[in-house]
Amino acid sequence: MNDAASNEPLAAPAARVQALLRNAGSPAAVVQFAATARSAAEAAAAIGCTVAQIAKSIVFRAADGRAVLVVTSGANRVDEKAVAAALGQAIGKADADFVRAKTGYVIGGVSPIGHAEPPHVFLDADLAALDPIWAAAGHPHAVFRTSFAELQRLTGGTVLAVKPPPRP
Repeated sequence: MNDAASNEPLAAPAARVQALLRNAGSPAAVVQFAATARSAAEAAAAIGCTVAQIAKSIVFRAADGRAVLVVTSGANRVDEKAVAAALGQAIGKADADFVRAKTGYVIGGVSPIGHAEPPHVFLDADLAALDPIWAAAGHPHAVFRTSFAELQRLTGGTVLAVKPPPRP
């Protein structure tokens, strides 16, 4: 990991994620950076890992009004049709207010755990081949290191190939 970690106390949302991790029996430690880790590229640069190792939390709005959380590799886009088919209902874009209301986090810091309302959760199958992976920890400057197995245990997410098929 790069030496860009902050010596400041964890921001309140990051501290809450750390407590949730501990309560779930996870050894993961939240790391907070002085620079933002809002995008996968920024997080990878701060950590010193590949963009693929960043577990992006993408939130969609399901037709039933619930949030749909897709935790995907930072190198991948999400095939919304595949997610909707697996969910069995339409999904659409979620705006910042919806994301904050449903998850309790701001865009750029959405953790895969500890949501205000339980979302439908899908985990990108491509993450299974990566170790370690890094996920947002509730704040745009905070992340935690984990494994795919641990992420699946913590979220209860359904594993799905979320990357769009290659174009011919």
